[in-house]
Amino acid sequence: MDSEMIARLAYLGLLLVAVGGYLVVEFRGRIGHALRTAAAWGLIVIGLMAGYGLWQDLSRDVLPRQAVIEGGDIRLPRSADGHYYLTLDIDGTPIRFMVDTGASQMVLSLADARRLGIDPARLAFIGEARTANGIVRTARVTLDNVTLGPHRDARLAAVVNEGDLGTSLLGMSYLGRYSIEITGGEMILRR
Repeated sequence: MDSEMIARLAYLGLLLVAVGGYLVVEFRGRIGHALRTAAAWGLIVIGLMAGYGLWQDLSRDVLPRQAVIEGGDIRLPRSADGHYYLTLDIDGTPIRFMVDTGASQMVLSLADARRLGIDPARLAFIGEARTANGIVRTARVTLDNVTLGPHRDARLAAVVNEGDLGTSLLGMSYLGRYSIEITGGEMILRR
């Protein structure tokens, strides 16, 4: 032990003596009450420490995040609902997509189209798409700059879904630019 460690231990000892002395004087004759109060505060502190420690693990499961690894591979963890989600940067705006290998096109929800500055009232919804919820009308749009990690694509075709779509869908028109591997609860996209 060096002199700095001895000084720290001495300071800690003096602090414990001061706090302990106060507690003895304050709770003299009421030791049961003092022990209950100390136990309650101890449990509160332990609970806060456990909650903070577990949040790191829970945040990965509740809010899984995509990652770009060496070589430009994109790793997507499987979400708690069993789907894979991917965030693309479109013209400087992050848009979250559900990866859907059963969809043929990149499909924007009305809300995401508005976030990108696309006014649905000015679109011609003349296309149709067959979905699990039936047939919906679609409108074609062109996305100027689409970025995923180190990969950038210009002038990509997409459609805006006129129906009630909770999240945008990333279909094969975009996914076909990558090789896809699903293993161990994660999807890996390589280009």
